[in-house]
Amino acid sequence: MIGVLAALPAWEQYPGQVSKTGKDAPELRAIGVLEWTGVAGKPTASRIIPITVLDGGELQDGGLYLARPEPLALATEVEYELQQDGKPVGLYDIRNAREEQGSWVGYGSWRPMPRPKSAPSAQEMAHVGFESDAQSDEPVLHRKHHAGDSSAPGTGKGGDSGGGSGSGSTGDASPADPDRPTLHKKSSSDTTGDAGTASAGSSPAADTPADPDRPTLHKPASSDGADAGTSSASAPAGDPDRPVLKKTKSKPSDDVGHVESLPDVTDPDRPRLQRGKYEGNDIAVVPSMIGLPPDMQQAVAVSDAKTHSVHVWNYAWANPDDEAKMKSALEDIARDALGLNPPAPATKPRRTTTQMSTRTKAKPAPAPPPAPLTEEQFRVFELAYGSGATLVLTAHTDGPTAQEKFVTLVAQPDLYGNVLVLLKNVTDGAHLDDTPRMRLVDAVDALADNRGELLFEMRGATQRQFALFRVLRGRAEKLFVSGGAELASQSKD
Repeated sequence: MIGVLAALPAWEQYPGQVSKTGKDAPELRAIGVLEWTGVAGKPTASRIIPITVLDGGELQDGGLYLARPEPLALATEVEYELQQDGKPVGLYDIRNAREEQGSWVGYGSWRPMPRPKSAPSAQEMAHVGFESDAQSDEPVLHRKHHAGDSSAPGTGKGGDSGGGSGSGSTGDASPADPDRPTLHKKSSSDTTGDAGTASAGSSPAADTPADPDRPTLHKPASSDGADAGTSSASAPAGDPDRPVLKKTKSKPSDDVGHVESLPDVTDPDRPRLQRGKYEGNDIAVVPSMIGLPPDMQQAVAVSDAKTHSVHVWNYAWANPDDEAKMKSALEDIARDALGLNPPAPATKPRRTTTQMSTRTKAKPAPAPPPAPLTEEQFRVFELAYGSGATLVLTAHTDGPTAQEKFVTLVAQPDLYGNVLVLLKNVTDGAHLDDTPRMRLVDAVDALADNRGELLFEMRGATQRQFALFRVLRGRAEKLFVSGGAELASQSKD
């Protein structure tokens, strides 16, 4: 695919890691987020937001990297591969970019993934010559045999001997079919300019056809008078019913222009000029998405000069019951963080046996159903080959915007099968600028090391950023935040 040019050399030394500067060093790798409304593949409106550019092992801000004036990640004709859960779902070509509310966004067209070439069928294999031959693999050429050809060795076509002599035996080489045309060698005494002597010098056996209905080729008469006389003398009498081809002189058309009024035009294919809006050459795709529509969808976009193998981030459970158990445990933690679980009942003083005997035992009230979580999203990832499950749950409460509460949990199962929370983000609608809500986009390999990172959108009340988190060794560490100054602050339990 069309990547983001070539890699720039990096000579920095990282602690505990040896940097690579050879041909195996990672090239530029751009990560973005595609946002669209409508149907996937044929969106009604779409845009792409640059997040990071990997350069020499370091993550640079994709919205600022080599901006001239648009950043390199949004240069024209840059191609992104769209991924969902690590699977390619389409291609997105950048056509133009512009700055909106202080941030650069790109606009382009969504194309489907190219179809893989199918294997050739058995008929195609036989047609191109790949079908095995039981007798021999070498091609054999055979000469076509005619009924009137002489079988004597050393004779050529038409009865001429292989020695190349001028005279040939026309009687022995004549075909059995009287309608078959015969080619005769011109006599050396013939001249090119005199048609009468040419007909006289030829032998009767060679020039005179045996069949009276056999067609005869005649040399056309030349324009000068000398040749015209001889040609007219030697030409046979013409058949009055014989068709004659004559060259007609076409009359040149008059160079006259015709003007017709527009209402009288009957040709539907005739182009017409109409007044319209001017579209400059610098706007290939008109921007059509502004703000944050409620039905907006998001997908990870990756642009790389190298072709990498597909790495699916979805985790496959060995026991499906374990997934339901982990999800239920995370939902309970989320309800506690949002204040949806009812408080524990107060402990009552224990009754004596006399009081219990006088009163009948009251049946315990059934437990109320758990409070629902609005827009709950539960995802399970395998961020590296052979690693365990990484759980992500996002949800919020229902109600007015200022009173809504949002929660995001990142967890992993521990050794005893319980849920270990690695990251917890809890905020409400009144404090989104101080603590923005975390909305999961997807997992993506931002460092080109075959390990996935979690990409979150940090959405505040008036602005937003994107952040990458790496889950490793029981910790969820923030790897990168776009947009310069950090907006987000997370709380960890």
